[in-house]
Amino acid sequence: MPGTFPAGGKGSDDPATQVEFALDRMKAVVEAAGLTLGHMVFVNPYLTEQIPMRVMNEHYAHRFEFGNTPARATIEVSSLPNGAQIEYTGVAVRDLKQRRAVRPKNMPPSPTASPCVFAGDTLYCSAKSGFIPGPNEGVYSSTTALQLRQTMRNQMDNLEEADMNFDQVASTVVYLDNLADMPAFDEVYGKYFKGKLPAQTTVQQIAPTDRSPDKDEHYPDLEQVSLIAVRNGPRH
Repeated sequence: MPGTFPAGGKGSDDPATQVEFALDRMKAVVEAAGLTLGHMVFVNPYLTEQIPMRVMNEHYAHRFEFGNTPARATIEVSSLPNGAQIEYTGVAVRDLKQRRAVRPKNMPPSPTASPCVFAGDTLYCSAKSGFIPGPNEGVYSSTTALQLRQTMRNQMDNLEEADMNFDQVASTVVYLDNLADMPAFDEVYGKYFKGKLPAQTTVQQIAPTDRSPDKDEHYPDLEQVSLIAVRNGPRH
């Protein structure tokens, strides 16, 4: 659902207005199915540099219950169809009894994304990076391979909280800062799975970032991974 008007395909130049309109359109779709935004288990926001992340998060958070938001993976893009600056796609579950958010104890509640959400026996997990939680939280590793080890640790925390493991992962989406890092990523990633790997989609969102650390020695995210796992037995 894009933040543009259906008739002319144009939207406001104001980022907040575009975010609100895209959210209104997503809300209208789920309501047409007899549901609410509270039935959603996973959301992908796609946004260009014209939409500040802070603005998107502020307006997005108002649409969901704090600490019980859908899982989410935000994708920064260079452009979207018909001049849109933001779009949302998502997944909802009809029976709220089948919906349950999962949050490891080391992760505080978030106004914008639950770490994972169950839809029946299917677990949708937000994109995670090599972010180390805690008092000195941040990304401290300077390479994709090193960051990925922490990312997989973070996703392992999610899976263990759901009483699951990596063998039950059916699909992942990998977001790389630079596709040239794919060999280094694959070498580490494959060690976390026994037997055949899950289905995988890999994307480079925008031009590679400056990899210099900030004043606190925090590095930019060089990779992120979201996943879908199935609770009923191991993957085949």
